[in-house]
Amino acid sequence: MTNSLAQLRRCSVAVDLGAARTRVYVKNQGLLVDEPTVAAVNIRTGAMLAVGAQAEVMDGRTPDYIRVVRPVTGGTVVDIDMAQRLLRHLVGNKLRKTWRRRPSMRAAVCLPYGSEPLSQRAAVETLTGVGARRVELVDTLIAAAVGCGLPVEQPEATMIVVCGAGTTQVAVLSLGSIVAAETVPVGGNAIDDAVLQHLRLHHELMLPSPQGVRPLHLMLSSDGALPAGTTEVHGRDVTSGLARSVCVDTEQVRDAIATPLTSILDGIGAVLRRCPPDLVADLGERGIMLAGGSALIPGLQPMIHQATTMPVHIADRPGTCAVFGLGAMIEGKVTPLHLDPMAR
Repeated sequence: MTNSLAQLRRCSVAVDLGAARTRVYVKNQGLLVDEPTVAAVNIRTGAMLAVGAQAEVMDGRTPDYIRVVRPVTGGTVVDIDMAQRLLRHLVGNKLRKTWRRRPSMRAAVCLPYGSEPLSQRAAVETLTGVGARRVELVDTLIAAAVGCGLPVEQPEATMIVVCGAGTTQVAVLSLGSIVAAETVPVGGNAIDDAVLQHLRLHHELMLPSPQGVRPLHLMLSSDGALPAGTTEVHGRDVTSGLARSVCVDTEQVRDAIATPLTSILDGIGAVLRRCPPDLVADLGERGIMLAGGSALIPGLQPMIHQATTMPVHIADRPGTCAVFGLGAMIEGKVTPLHLDPMAR
């Protein structure tokens, strides 16, 4: 467990192993890898056929002997061997040369709030297996707050909501530490599953993969609101198995995703109830910052604003806040040195 930023300054690589995307930041070089955490494997020979975006396109379109796997679930590495192979293919020759030049190189990795020791060990083994000699563990909430530009080291409250693919993490920070936090097992995947279930039950339509709901996301999030109207969705008929297109009412889709979004509101309320009144008063002026790859979920921002009556802001680069915040830490751009990246 990391104790201070002084240890992070010795790291050369920052890694964000997310359930949806893997990002690698190299010191003094910037973000070098930003690819989906997906791999396609030939189960007969064990050969890696594709990784990243190429493997994601293959999802749902492969024969029986090719399997598309996701080695990270909810921010936890569930398949260490596959995660190591995925990282080796993603980093390419450029990063491998960096590893060879510095045999005692250290790496920093983001972990969700409240990670179990087994999850921490899996992340450490994944990075040591690809060449890192020491791995520093950093809380995703702290890294994302730094990446959003929030003054986490100040004696005033800052609230951040990190919406990932598998989970949503909510925290109030002050003086570089977490005052109160909550992890909700709802993320972008749960939203997509709610939409898929709605299409299956009310339109008898099956989509090939969660990627098929993206036209609905674009329709719902247009102009920053939830407009009334319909959009065409293509899929397979549940009964006949034939290709079919249906016109979906976007208002009904909004109702379908309301239930998982409500779980996020419950998590925010639980964190606020555990905070001192002075910090909650600070949040009334400063508001809530949304980060994470699923921060742009249609309807999330206005729903949080309506429930809390606080200003709600979305980070400029919500998906890469954590890795850029971790990069700022290893480059020494964050003060003071007593900031505890894994404070609980």
